[in-house]
Amino acid sequence: MKKKSGFTLIEICVVIVFLIAAGIILTIQRFELLSVQRDQTRKLAINEIYYNLEEVYYKKNGFYPEKLDENAVKGIDPNLLTDPFGILINEEKSDYRYEPTSCENGKCKKFSLRTKLEKESDFVRRSKN
Repeated sequence: MKKKSGFTLIEICVVIVFLIAAGIILTIQRFELLSVQRDQTRKLAINEIYYNLEEVYYKKNGFYPEKLDENAVKGIDPNLLTDPFGILINEEKSDYRYEPTSCENGKCKKFSLRTKLEKESDFVRRSKN
């Protein structure tokens, strides 16, 4: 009797199932890492805006702006005012919120900066003055 060489159908199926499972696991991990990276980007942007408002804007003016735009935070990259999906702060679907309080004639006494995170609860920075 002659012995045939090669793989059996079961062996090929096992290898295919293993490769598909490995591909699914790697894809899930990639998406997890990307969402963690977007969360880090959001936190860094909020911190940069916060420190500019506290250390530059407030020290110069003695109040916080009622509206946050490029003119209010001149010392930072304007791209930081857009979330990872390119939506400008305070626009309807933006992940970033600037919420001034106790405002009079465009001059505010306090503020909070907020961003929605994918893997954690909202990240919030409040004015210290």
